Amino acid sequence: MTIRRAAAELVRPQKCITQTPIQGWPGWDANRLVIRGDKDEQAVLCSKDKTYDLRIADTSNMLLFIPGCKTPDQLKMEETHCNIIHTEIFGFSNNYWELRRCRPKLKKLKKLLMENIYEGPDSQKEKDSNHSKYTTKDLLDQIQASEEEIMTQLQVLNACEIEGYWRILDFDYEMKLLNHVTQLVDSESWSFDKVPLNPCLQELGPLEPEEMIEHCLKCYGKKYIEEGEVYFELSADKICRATAQMLLQNAVKFNLAEFQEVWQQSVPEGMITSLDQLKGLALVDRHSRPEIIFLLKVDDLPEDNQERFNSLFSLREKWTEEDIAPYIQDLCGEKQTIGALLTKYSRSSIQNGVKVYNSRRPIS
Repeated sequence: MTIRRAAAELVRPQKCITQTPIQGWPGWDANRLVIRGDKDEQAVLCSKDKTYDLRIADTSNMLLFIPGCKTPDQLKMEETHCNIIHTEIFGFSNNYWELRRCRPKLKKLKKLLMENIYEGPDSQKEKDSNHSKYTTKDLLDQIQASEEEIMTQLQVLNACEIEGYWRILDFDYEMKLLNHVTQLVDSESWSFDKVPLNPCLQELGPLEPEEMIEHCLKCYGKKYIEEGEVYFELSADKICRATAQMLLQNAVKFNLAEFQEVWQQSVPEGMITSLDQLKGLALVDRHSRPEIIFLLKVDDLPEDNQERFNSLFSLREKWTEEDIAPYIQDLCGEKQTIGALLTKYSRSSIQNGVKVYNSRRPIS
């Protein structure tokens, strides 16, 4: 069902539909339901925090539209005698709307924000007003997801609201901010578990905008308050992961042993690197000699299930569950497991005593 057809079926020019409360649907925000998507996209219906596929289903029973019609539950609440009445039928239908919970379609969110990444206040791009920028309202109009799901994904992308517009920071600029913070922590002999906000802003404010410094602390740490002062507990895993991405982004393939040595030397003193920190970011090929590692980000892969598996199996013919799991975890729906996805989209076999998975269909 496309947005064009959905709008025609509803006979409404608006996208927003106000409904009376729907009983028995947990988590449903029944006061405001929104159909989202462009004209050529599959229609989805969104509540405040969930997304549903919107489709028309046929029924063998004819549905009649009667003015003042009451449901059996409503009749039970009224102590009235059963009477046969004659009434006019306003219309009929042989189909109805069917809603199925689905994953939010968030791939487009990153694509829109990557049109105009933020490279810092002094960047020439910031002086050019012709580049695309998106407010929260703009994103709600274009992304097929609920408001809560969109806001959660903006946090995952480390997006920042600058002058009312959502922006993704250029990775090199983000690393520049992070280096400022880690160098300050080292020079002041602070603990990474207790980085004070105000001294950070005072020291680094002359170098970068204060809101950018605070945004960096939020991205790589957890905020807490102690004795009235704001502190951040910086995550070693996030800092090590970002450092690895910086090292890998300019290399097609990296000798694994050499990479691990350079990586450990590149992170702040006291932090320990581990390949577990790179799940969904980089892939290790242990069958090559020497062993290699290369960048493979899960958010660069297709959003559709079959296309995702096709992409993974074109990259590597056979996968262990440990290797493939980080790249399909986000495809799991409600009560769906990685094992169920692998059963549906792949075949399993035993290779050298290890269970591996390959494609069910030929990959061109």
